[in-house]
Amino acid sequence: MTQILVGSQLSYQVMQETTFLLHISASETSRQVIEHESLEFTPPLDVEICQVGQEGNRLHRIVVQPCELNITYQATVDLKPQVDQAINVGEMSASRMPGDVLPYLNPSRYCESDLLGRFAFEEFGQLDRGYSRVRAISDWVHRHLRYTSGSTNATTTAADVLLQRTGVCRDYAHLAIALCRGVGIPARYVAGYAVDLQPPDFHGFMEAFLDGRWYLFDPTKLAKTTQLIRIGTGRDAADVAFATISGNAVLTHKSVWANLFSDTTNSSGTDDGSAVSTA
Repeated sequence: MTQILVGSQLSYQVMQETTFLLHISASETSRQVIEHESLEFTPPLDVEICQVGQEGNRLHRIVVQPCELNITYQATVDLKPQVDQAINVGEMSASRMPGDVLPYLNPSRYCESDLLGRFAFEEFGQLDRGYSRVRAISDWVHRHLRYTSGSTNATTTAADVLLQRTGVCRDYAHLAIALCRGVGIPARYVAGYAVDLQPPDFHGFMEAFLDGRWYLFDPTKLAKTTQLIRIGTGRDAADVAFATISGNAVLTHKSVWANLFSDTTNSSGTDDGSAVSTA
């Protein structure tokens, strides 16, 4: 078991009544258990907890009057990942996939698998089917993109990233997701925290559905898959933005952290040939 301390602090200058939809709290699965958490607002506010999307992501909704708003989230999370031998993990045909997985074969706002399908098949269509093919896609994205802070914006898509060959974590994940979907592998975006991430921030990575389970991949290779804490999952980053704002507010400060507290598994990520799942 791995125990990780995560948290974030956000500050906003709110100029008029504004509604915030916050995706900053860790989610809970059979393999990711929250031992303790707190969410504090200054000034104090009424908070509504919503379960949204087909994955039931936990979202906090607040309505804020003009003020200087400070948000602090902290949690202690226990990770008990399912670790399988990658060589034994294969792909599933669409005829056998569960119905709730099928939407992740389709193109989405930031992952235009329909536009990139031909490229995906030319590059990866002839590779052995299974975990190794998704790993090859993730490795290709890592090799061919340059991580550059500020190089993309809220309108940048996977197709844009393929052309410009630069981006940040969400762009790496979007491109890998689009390429997986392009060869018929369901893939989805995961927003979360990552231990010792540099530069510190919320992290974007991905999961692919193989042999009946969602397996984690991080095309940036900035974090170990065994030390990723999920906040939420979606078709792409649009479904799990850390803050969606309706009104007039400006972000003035953001700090994010994830620190390893204990690790009894001596985990080393996936470089040892292991496939990791925490869904």
